[in-house]
Amino acid sequence: MRRDRRESRRGALGALLALVVVAAGCSADASDPRPDGPEPTRPVASPTENASAPWPTTRPAAAGFDPQRLTALAREARREASTCFAVVRDGRLVADWSWQGTDRDDPREVFSVTKSVASALVGIAVREGLLALDDPAARWIPEWRGTRSRTVTVRHLLTNTSGRFWSTDSDYRDLVGTDDRTGYAVGLRQQHEPGTAWAYNNAAIQTLDRVLSEASGMPTAEYAEERLFGPLGMVDSQLTSDSSGESTNVFFGMQTTCLDLARFGRLYLDGGVVDGRRILPRSYVEASVARSGSPLNAGYGYLWWLNRPGPLRGPADPVDADGQPLSPRSGQLAPGAADDLFSAQGLGGQTVLVDPGSDTVVVRLGLLPDSPDLTYTTADAARVVTEALRRP
Repeated sequence: MRRDRRESRRGALGALLALVVVAAGCSADASDPRPDGPEPTRPVASPTENASAPWPTTRPAAAGFDPQRLTALAREARREASTCFAVVRDGRLVADWSWQGTDRDDPREVFSVTKSVASALVGIAVREGLLALDDPAARWIPEWRGTRSRTVTVRHLLTNTSGRFWSTDSDYRDLVGTDDRTGYAVGLRQQHEPGTAWAYNNAAIQTLDRVLSEASGMPTAEYAEERLFGPLGMVDSQLTSDSSGESTNVFFGMQTTCLDLARFGRLYLDGGVVDGRRILPRSYVEASVARSGSPLNAGYGYLWWLNRPGPLRGPADPVDADGQPLSPRSGQLAPGAADDLFSAQGLGGQTVLVDPGSDTVVVRLGLLPDSPDLTYTTADAARVVTEALRRP
């Protein structure tokens, strides 16, 4: 039975605020690993017994991996306070590990990985004809009608180019601390013209809760359960609500497991189809993860992080009064990995990495670190396919 965890974890949110505010001026340092927990173990014969359709399994060598190198990478992940680590290739579970006293089927907070799930829910609504990407969000948010926000589209919200108000205080203190998060996010002002500035805007993304719930006629958490988690067999996953019970958290707040997230990654590898049933339009999947959502940030699609080369923007990059980067930079999130690689990312190194070229999904979840030196990244997860996978 699914656990009832509708209340968000305020302790974790306090940590989120403290870490994000400080992290803007810090860089990662992997020189102080924390080797708590047991050594990685061999994969067991089958995934969690709760799964509606258990994973078929294979051994690392049979899947084309160097077993010793894969185990070494898992051991490195463990030293980063990971709670689980899983590798799936060609639809088969290659290996998975659990640490920190956490069982495979114990849901845990995955922070901004939730955003990529919210993107999938928008795609499902598009397929059902409930909305279109270029619809103005004001169709479902009447407070924006007749204001500067009237031209903000669903696509703007998905690509972080809405121009809605953003500040560190509003996004990581006030939004987190308010009882009705969607109401607060909707009530913020317009800061820039839509499409002219990129910002990792938690509050703007949270307004998708209003769009989805109004378009679908049900709370977003229920829509996720019926249309996404159920069909994928994500039996240990749920979206949480705020303390008012009025809002589903969509900028963070999902509670899930490594193996459930591997199912989510497979959905995108398979072009939006699961067990022969189409969940997402193929065109939506391609627009979400196969190309940049905006020329303002090559590394971002529709609430997914991409490995496309070009101008890069991060969550805490400083900007000028017009929302433009003070220190422009370019490159890739995972240099040396394939350009078409993409990932869902959350605070503390929560990672769902998808490599279409090798048909591989890598999932790593972990505890929030004791310092803002967040060390586990997309580039770290990509080492599974760049270092451990044997190329012909």
